[in-house]
Formats: sequence, structure tokens, C-alpha cells
Amino acid sequence: APERPQAALPHPLASPETRSGALGLSLSTEAMKINQDTVLRGKKVALVPYTAAHVPRYHEWMQSEELQRLTASEPLSLEQEYKMQRSWQDDADKCTFIVLDAGCWPGQAEENSMVGDVNLFLTNTEDPTVGEIEIMIAEPSYRGRGFGKEATLMMMAYGVRNLGITKFEAKIGQENEASICMFKKLHFKEVAVNSVFQEVTLRLDVSDQERRWLLEQTNHVEEKSYAELKQPAGVLGT
Repeated sequence: APERPQAALPHPLASPETRSGALGLSLSTEAMKINQDTVLRGKKVALVPYTAAHVPRYHEWMQSEELQRLTASEPLSLEQEYKMQRSWQDDADKCTFIVLDAGCWPGQAEENSMVGDVNLFLTNTEDPTVGEIEIMIAEPSYRGRGFGKEATLMMMAYGVRNLGITKFEAKIGQENEASICMFKKLHFKEVAVNSVFQEVTLRLDVSDQERRWLLEQTNHVEEKSYAELKQPAGVLGT
């Protein structure tokens, strides 16, 4: 059987009700918009802010019945997709990066380098240091090759360094064994099973030891300005 996409719930492209539902006020608007000019570049992946330029490819991904099922999503029109992207860009409780193949970008257009997305949701109104993380590798040919793992580690390190996250949670469909296995390899522990929604909740408390491990795993990551990287090649030189 083909490997399942690595996707946790809820997803930015879940049903309109799910996606627009309030997840609680946690971190400041300034904190969550901090990534709007941020590029994180690793060995396999580059993480860039979710912009309108990414919407057509994203919309195409979410026509997949498999992805709809694994992300509890309903298909939206392209117009609705653009509206959702704008709302996410301005939302104080979510931090989203598009996952690009670092071997292709910036040599080729971003929309042709997209492989998935990674998100942090600030879901706990009582504890703003809890981040719910989710990863989706939408392109089938990129699954099982370490792209999801590196993107998740990079987002976790970003959350710890820049957003004050000290605890991570991941909610994953029970059938999505590949994603559950990946998070367990990243030291997450299973803490709950919801038989109604058929999902598993995994958790990681970021102790000093875990923080050191996480930063060691991502010490190769470079942080750059998105605006500067998007300049024409002639401006940047060779």
C-alpha cells in the first residue's frame, strides 16, 4: 500500500468552519507575523511564508480525496482558497510555512518546488507556550525521504527560538501510521486516542535536554530574508 501523507489535524485547508474557527488567543499578533519575511533553509527543504503565489498549487493538492480525508478537509473554490490564505496570513494564532524542495529552489519557481506545508497552531488559551504542530507532504514522490522530518524539526526549532514554545502537540488520524511513527522518532509520546474523531494526540515537553537535541538537529539551518531571496537573479548576482 502507498505510504500515507504526513498530515495532522486540523489543516489550513480543512472545512471552512474548521479553518476559520477560533483557536484561542495565545501569542501576540506580532509574534505570529514574525515569519512573514523569513526563509529557513535546510539540507532537503526550504520553508517560506504562505503567499498568494502558492494558492493555485495548494488548491490543486487539495482536490485529492486522500488528502481531504487525512486532513479533514472539504474542497474549496479557488476564490475561497485565496480568501483563506489572506486570513491565515493575518491570523495571530497560526504560523505557516510552505515546504519547498531546497534542491530545486530558488533555481526554479516556488510553485514548481512546493512539496507540502508545516504549521503551528496556538490552541491553548491557558498556556501560550503550547504549540500544535502539523506537517503535510502533499507530493507523493517526496514521502518517506526525510523531507517531512526535516521540515518538522525546523518548525519546532523556530517555535522554540522565536515563539516561546515549550510544549508541542500533534493530532494525527489513526490510519496515518507514517506520520505517527515520524513524530515518535522525534521523541513525541502518545498521550490520548479519540475514537470519535479517530485521531491520536502525541506530545513533547521541551526540557533543557530536548531543547539542546532539537537545536543540534537544526544547527545547519540558515535563516534568510524572503524579500531578498525573491529579488531577480541579476540583482543578487551569481
